[in-house]
Formats: sequence, structure tokens, C-alpha cells
Amino acid sequence: KGKKGKKKKKKKKKKGKGGGGGAGPSREPEDEAALVAAEEAELAAALEESARLEEGRRAAEAQGSSSAAEAPAPREEEPPADFICPITTEVMSDPVMAADGHSYERSAIERWLATKSTSPMTGEALEHSILTPNHALRGRIREWQEAHR
Repeated sequence: KGKKGKKKKKKKKKKGKGGGGGAGPSREPEDEAALVAAEEAELAAALEESARLEEGRRAAEAQGSSSAAEAPAPREEEPPADFICPITTEVMSDPVMAADGHSYERSAIERWLATKSTSPMTGEALEHSILTPNHALRGRIREWQEAHR
């Protein structure tokens, strides 16, 4: 029993051989992978929530918003759907267009592209990771915000 216990300890101390070694100040590849996986899961959950909300919005429009008990009182006009980042589900302030032709909030798509080379909208591979500022969309968003303050 004594020898087996020592072998396990030696294996845990080897760097980069899996296992991790638990909590500690050292940042091993497993810690980075866990952070990346957590961020991916967070982005995927945000996309799913966005799709779910959009589906609900479409269903409410199809019903003519007859379910007054579900819908809150219309205190503000909803922003147009193309003003909403599909990753953050919030109105964009710095919209950029990716290779998939969709616009995203710059910081959100940069985080996405730090770990992936696929479209958040389609899942297909992006031809490049160049982000082009969408000045026309930003202008329309600002006009809408000014009109709805």
C-alpha cells in the first residue's frame, strides 16, 4: 500500500500530464481548458436564451399578443431585432459584421473568436476572423435610442 500511495503523488506532481492537482495558484492547461469550457457554455446558454426569447416574441406576435397576463405592460417600445446582439441579447453599441454576414457586439464576438472559428449563428466555419465596423447599423441604433429616451 505504501508504494502505491507514493506513485500517485509522483504522478500528480508531473506537469501537463492531466489530473490537475486541485486548487492552487499554478495555472495549468487544465485550468485554462476549464475557463474556456465555462465561457463556451456561457455563450451557448446566452444563444439558446436568445433563440428562446425570439421564439416567444414571434409566437406572441402570431397570436396578436392576446395573452395579456403573460406580457408585461408596454412601458417601452422594443428595439428592432437587428439592433440586438445574438450573443449578448442586448442592444449593440459597437456593432461589427463577421464573415457570416451577421452583426455582433464587438466585445462579444471577439471573446467568441478567441476560442472558436465558427459562426455563433450558423455553427459553420468562418472564412476569416476579420470584423468590419457596421457604421450604418450603429447610426440606426443611435437614432432609435435618441428617439426612445
